Amino acid sequence: MSHADQQLFRDRNFQLFFGGRLFANFARQIVAVAVGWQVYELTGDPLHLGLVGLVQFGPSLLLVLHGGSTADRHDRKRIVQICQWIEGCTAAWLAWRSYGGSISVLDIYVASAIFGAASAYERPATGAMLPNLVPLAILQPAIALSTGAWQLATITGPAVGGIIFAFSPGACYASIALFWLVGGICNGALPTLPRQSSAPQTLREQLAGVHFIRGNPTILGTISLDLVAVLLAGATALLPVYAKDILHTDAMGLGLLRSAPAAGALVTTAILARKPFQRRVGMRMFQAVIVFGLATVAFGVSTSLWLSLAALAVMGAADQISVVIRNMLVQVATPDAMRGRVGAVNYLFISASNQLGEFRAGVTAAWWGALPAVVVGGVGSVLIALLWMRLFPTLRDVEKLS
Repeated sequence: MSHADQQLFRDRNFQLFFGGRLFANFARQIVAVAVGWQVYELTGDPLHLGLVGLVQFGPSLLLVLHGGSTADRHDRKRIVQICQWIEGCTAAWLAWRSYGGSISVLDIYVASAIFGAASAYERPATGAMLPNLVPLAILQPAIALSTGAWQLATITGPAVGGIIFAFSPGACYASIALFWLVGGICNGALPTLPRQSSAPQTLREQLAGVHFIRGNPTILGTISLDLVAVLLAGATALLPVYAKDILHTDAMGLGLLRSAPAAGALVTTAILARKPFQRRVGMRMFQAVIVFGLATVAFGVSTSLWLSLAALAVMGAADQISVVIRNMLVQVATPDAMRGRVGAVNYLFISASNQLGEFRAGVTAAWWGALPAVVVGGVGSVLIALLWMRLFPTLRDVEKLS
């Protein structure tokens, strides 16, 4: 462990931030397995898997700019805590419906919409907190390690979720509620950082993050690259289809498939925490997106569980590189008073790529089949990376992150 890592993990505020993120992401990963498997089990239709992503994205689209403005005006840690407890209560409701044997696809859609609405406030506030908790000199390792909390949860959470779900869907949702409760406790124990703005919220103020990003081609290039590449190459919504119909595995196998990208990302996190990027950062990001697209194609054509796991691990490793670079560029270039609003736009792009990407995958799989939907998306993300290199030369030419 490097000196920076040791310094971070001795810091109480970072410990609480890391713990809150870890428990909350455990909840998110387990709920993704439970919802995906249960929806496909109830309907047998990949289109419904895509609709889950669309239902989550709708509330985020409507509320995220207000969520970013709220994060710049109020106590960020309290916003995160309240949102996580709302998500926990929603998971407890799904547990109650499952134990009663009356859960329906409509119940899951309603819960997914609540998760999306809560995330619209939680995620901008979470992203804006870290630069206030650690010095700029160790911000890049802090970002890598904090995203490592997400990856660690993604590795173990789906596997644990698959085991619990196989035993009892109700118990699976109950464990999710518990994780969100503990995550909220950790975030609530962070110090209160006063916000300065007292003027009434206006649409102009909420759109300030949009204007800031439009005026910064480097930030615009990096978040739009992630949006389009993941929108095209996202295949996670189809993992239940691959698990059941192509790889012929069970809920535990689905958990392993969902964990594989995070396994690759966690290895990358450990490397980046010890050896941060020093040069040619912009080009590294484009290279990572190209590798992500090629690994997506490999996953799409695979009929072997082990080859599929390896391809997903490479996808996760490549994606982690782009995540660290994108987050560092956004955090360093954004004034603290605007981090919530800029983070809201960044989250909107991320959620659009993930959740609309799931909808895109579900629709194209219903039209063409799962394999063509994944392969075409992977090829498309490679072409987008090559195009963005020409459209955003300032991003391509970024040499250092700080």
